[in-house]
Amino acid sequence: MYNEYDDLSFEEQLHLTESLIRERHNQQMFLRRNAQLLQQELSFEAELLEENPELAQTIYSLNMQEIQSNQRGLQNVLGSEESASKEQSVWSKFFPGLGRR
Repeated sequence: MYNEYDDLSFEEQLHLTESLIRERHNQQMFLRRNAQLLQQELSFEAELLEENPELAQTIYSLNMQEIQSNQRGLQNVLGSEESASKEQSVWSKFFPGLGRR
């Protein structure tokens, strides 16, 4: 079976393999360090919120407002008859007869 490495000498294949192993190792170390930093950040955040209940309540309120705003936006998109008729008229310009009921 032919692959992209068949034309390489043994030394070239070995060098490429070593390079790929180093790259993969570096990537794993990067991901491990990111995970450690994220864990630290979450610990600091938990500490901060425990020490400041008003901050925790404010963040909770802001998050709830954002969630409700996103839900209203989604409902507006999904529930809007006007937008559906506009979309249908746009589609009918390109594909006459497609949206007829």
